[in-house]
Amino acid sequence: MASGFFAILDDIAALMDDVAVTAKIATKKTAGILGDDLAVNAEKATGFLSSRELPVLWSITKGSLINKIIIVPIALLLNFFFPIAIKFILILGGFYLAYEGVEKIIEFLFHRHENTKAAKDVIQDDKAAEKSKIKSAVTTDFILSVEIVIIALGTVLDRSVTVQILTVSVVAILATIGVYGIVALIVRMDDAGYKLVKHADNKGFLSTLGNVLIKSLPIIIKVLSFAGTVALILVSGGIFVHNIEFLHHLLPNLMSTIKEFAIGLAAGLVAVGVAEGVKKIILLFRK
Repeated sequence: MASGFFAILDDIAALMDDVAVTAKIATKKTAGILGDDLAVNAEKATGFLSSRELPVLWSITKGSLINKIIIVPIALLLNFFFPIAIKFILILGGFYLAYEGVEKIIEFLFHRHENTKAAKDVIQDDKAAEKSKIKSAVTTDFILSVEIVIIALGTVLDRSVTVQILTVSVVAILATIGVYGIVALIVRMDDAGYKLVKHADNKGFLSTLGNVLIKSLPIIIKVLSFAGTVALILVSGGIFVHNIEFLHHLLPNLMSTIKEFAIGLAAGLVAVGVAEGVKKIILLFRK
């Protein structure tokens, strides 16, 4: 009886060792997407009143966890019963990411004054702005989570179903905790800086460090906003290149980053054009 119990413990330990190894490999494979996820979500989790930053971030984090609870079992089932569907889901997600990235570029280039006015309106109607930004962040997270889960699953296709389930689940949890933990640190930089300055009575090293944190946050946010937009386009381009045979072999001598960005940009322009066309058709019917 005791020997049977210890044999079960040995099996569990061996399984955990396997999962630790596969999770490490899968995390390395998804590192690029996790970096993009961080850039995108750090940009989306900022721009609120200081008192609302962590509640908004917590709402996005909960949405991200729900996304992964939905995605992981569906991805495993589709991979088992209907693997071709995963490719189509990724491509549709790629168009959504490309649309978001290109839409931001168009807004920056052609609607900057409108955005400035909208920023003032956010202060007056922050609840609506919060809901809108949370919804956008959770939707984007869903697409990026699909990519993360699929890549993680792809690293363990030759393993048992149990190892597949545990590995993908571990990577999904680590992705959520890691990304949103770092985002939380970023958005609270200025508050930490103010506390350091106050504690040091505006003198010495701690005060200097506090001022650096305060002044660095707007710069970091701008950099992350730019990086997040580029990340959306790059991830979408990568999805198309890796899942569409023709694009995979197109211009083989061109640097992969440039190729993926160009394809993502083109897909985004098409998606924005289609979306605008649909909006105009809907307005015509309403009239």
